[in-house]
Amino acid sequence: MSKKKKIIILSSMVLLLAITAVANFLLTDYGNKTPATVTTATYFSEYRSEHSSNVSEQILQLDSIINDAESNSEIKENALASKLKLTENLEKELYLESLIKAQGYPNAVVMIGIESSNITVVVQDEDFTTDDAVAIYTVMLQEVNASPESVRIIPLS
Repeated sequence: MSKKKKIIILSSMVLLLAITAVANFLLTDYGNKTPATVTTATYFSEYRSEHSSNVSEQILQLDSIINDAESNSEIKENALASKLKLTENLEKELYLESLIKAQGYPNAVVMIGIESSNITVVVQDEDFTTDDAVAIYTVMLQEVNASPESVRIIPLS
């Protein structure tokens, strides 16, 4: 390929990138964004509602598998183990959320991974500091023996 063709192709790609950026800017409705406080306030209630419905759906699916499977089948055993793990994680999440709230955070959500030991904590805090992170890490360490590498804390204000 000649140098001239390479320059034309590269110039065309840069032009398309610029057009895409301008179109993205123009098509995004910046005037109708809601304030961050509304987003933060609704995040926790929306998450809890979605999480509750997802867990209910998963339990219904597992119950269906358990009821349809043969009594000693591996499928039934796996479904029972999955249901047990799901309910244990849900119980831990609720317990950890209550402990974090007891430390003075108005809202907290804890998400424990099903397939991994990762824990994500979302807390509402206007001025989140390193001391806040240490306090939350300490709760995770004491209650579920989570290492700091497996805990992710996301502060929302």
